[in-house]
Amino acid sequence: MKVIRGVLLDIDGTLVQSNDAHARSWVQALAEHGINVPYAEVRQRIGKGGDKLLPEVAGIDSESDQGKKLSQRRKEIFLKDYLPLLTPCPGARALLARMKQQGLKLAVASSAKNEELHQLLRVCGADEVIDTKTSSDDVENSKPDPDTVSAALDKVGLPADQVVFLGDTPYDVEAGVRAGVRVVAVRCGGWSDADLAGAAAVYQDPGDLLAHYASSPLAP
Repeated sequence: MKVIRGVLLDIDGTLVQSNDAHARSWVQALAEHGINVPYAEVRQRIGKGGDKLLPEVAGIDSESDQGKKLSQRRKEIFLKDYLPLLTPCPGARALLARMKQQGLKLAVASSAKNEELHQLLRVCGADEVIDTKTSSDDVENSKPDPDTVSAALDKVGLPADQVVFLGDTPYDVEAGVRAGVRVVAVRCGGWSDADLAGAAAVYQDPGDLLAHYASSPLAP
């Protein structure tokens, strides 16, 4: 096994407890436009970008006028009603500090939009330690396509076998595997071990990963 020199970081559900908030924002935005979609249908797709989610739950092209209006309204709801209430996932700040102390290069690989991502990074303190970031605004296709992970890998400037991708959804696992990067997953985003099959290791949350750091894929 190659020595790990960098970590790619998902944010939503991995370092910030925001997956439910994203789902509720979508449900509310859709309802305001007369489109009633069950919360569960949306929730199980959080982790994908809106370019994937909207067609799947409502049959709407995200690049259509209607799709753009829905996406804009969803963002407004999320930023105003939910983001101010968000908290870090357990152990997120301590894990970030441990990885930074080790000298690992840290790059964000998120399906969030840039405006939201900037604020999400502040919630968990990632804004103080990351070296670079990639959002869904920077790539053509969101997760589970590998574009976001591949772009972050290019920015961090390390070979894929010297990097681990930390995520929380099946879409993170698929994107990482397709990009040739080992994935370490956490369950705090709401998925089970079975959902996260393909990850090199699975932990309850960032704090659990930190507690088992010495035996994890991140160990120096």
